[in-house]
Amino acid sequence: MTVAWWPEPTAGEIVWCHFPDNINPRPKPRPALILKVFDDEAPQFHVNVAYGTSQRTTTLYSGEFSILRERNPTAYQTAGLSYDTKLNLKQTIDLPYNTDWFSVPPAAPQGQIPNLGTLHASLVPAVQAAYRAAKA
Repeated sequence: MTVAWWPEPTAGEIVWCHFPDNINPRPKPRPALILKVFDDEAPQFHVNVAYGTSQRTTTLYSGEFSILRERNPTAYQTAGLSYDTKLNLKQTIDLPYNTDWFSVPPAAPQGQIPNLGTLHASLVPAVQAAYRAAKA
């Protein structure tokens, strides 16, 4: 199978990622937040992504923040999520932005790219707090 590279993403995008278990992509994709884009090898971009899960979203640990439908409906809608989601800034990884690691989400809300949506500006303080906690 030929690996295809996606167009350049932007930091702050929520994407459909096969976040790895050790070194191999997981079969089940999940939301991930792009924290940084490395374009040294354009058009073969690499990204740093934070792990997302829909499990135990109201129980937050150091380095985590959540996007919850009931608490912030605008941020939830902007993120393009289908479920309440928490993202863990302690669990990040650099990945090639290609079809091995990313895929088009169901219903393709942004077209034929892995993008679900974008991080809403109202979440920036929560992301900053999680980032500081993750780096501590």
